Amino acid sequence: MNAPQTLRELSCADDYDPNSMRVEKARELIRQFLKPVTAVERVHIRFALDRVLAQDVVSPHDVPGHDNSAMDGWAVRFADLNPEGETKLKRIGESFAGTPFAGTLGPNESVRIFTGGVMPAGATVFRTGQPVRASELGMLASLGIIEVAVYRKLRVAFFSTGDELRSIGQPLGAGEIYDSNRYTLYGMLTRLNCEIVDMGVVPDQPNALEHAFATAAESADVVITSGGVSVGEADFVKQLLDKLGEVLFWKIAMKPGRPLAYGKIGHAHFFGLPGNPVSVMVTFYEFVRDALLVLQGRRDVAPVPQFKATLAAPIKKAPGRTEFQRGVLSPDGRGGWQVRTTGDQGSGILSSMSQANCFIVLSDDTGNVAAGEVVEVQLLEGLI
Repeated sequence: MNAPQTLRELSCADDYDPNSMRVEKARELIRQFLKPVTAVERVHIRFALDRVLAQDVVSPHDVPGHDNSAMDGWAVRFADLNPEGETKLKRIGESFAGTPFAGTLGPNESVRIFTGGVMPAGATVFRTGQPVRASELGMLASLGIIEVAVYRKLRVAFFSTGDELRSIGQPLGAGEIYDSNRYTLYGMLTRLNCEIVDMGVVPDQPNALEHAFATAAESADVVITSGGVSVGEADFVKQLLDKLGEVLFWKIAMKPGRPLAYGKIGHAHFFGLPGNPVSVMVTFYEFVRDALLVLQGRRDVAPVPQFKATLAAPIKKAPGRTEFQRGVLSPDGRGGWQVRTTGDQGSGILSSMSQANCFIVLSDDTGNVAAGEVVEVQLLEGLI
């Protein structure tokens, strides 16, 4: 069966079930509609860190441009060496890094050579779509390359919805809470090197929300919201977003983070994340992160790797949903790894993310897991 060409085609597909979407299926569907940015700019290599190359980089010359020594020693002619005994050679000079020996090595002669010193006489580097890290910066500099072509930064606008939310610095009234989601989103987007537009808190009012969605979509490549897509609110928000674009609402078979929306508002991609703080982070890690990397022009985007660890204490779980429990991974003292949960896994307990260094990933067909069993873990450090 051919992949759907539009979101509306997808919503009418026989295998599309918006009420119990599996995690992998949702990732697959989102990936079908992602097209990377195409605008290119040239930047000095000092400003290329964490950008994505928009053109191949070809070396203008060999590196190193000369044979050099990897350590201190002596430069000799192999033909002068006596394989059966001691060899005596005349020392005729020295070769230092940056100050090579000017002569030529003759018979029965030797030169004292130091690390990096030039030995006496006797390609394509990076591909389009490759991220520029610290090692790439060093290699570019070693080639004498000053500027590289990179894709422009991805522009992401985001806001929180909810009448109970207040920005930090404002006094709290009865039943009101501070909006933490915008700050976790800010941090995760910053680590992905996006251009960020923080639109604040938008009240649950149709006119205000419609204006916010339209404004965000007009100026950004991606629009992210937190809150407003739970079961009780989805009908209202869905009608509003259907007016502005094509948006799919899913109930993902996962915990935390069941409610999730993906679609297009105008030319902008839209991700509607849950309102609970932990759910925001989990859904960002599992769905939004990879999508943003693809949109940035990365060609090497693969699922975040998982590896196995031994469970230190039992976990209760009912089959039917993939769970991403917050975990603490540590050496087991026997050359392997063990993992335990951070404790209470409530989706509103943001401290569980602060304490965690990994997710314990329990598949939808997994039930209770006993201590000592092997589980899959997904590292958090270095992701966002």
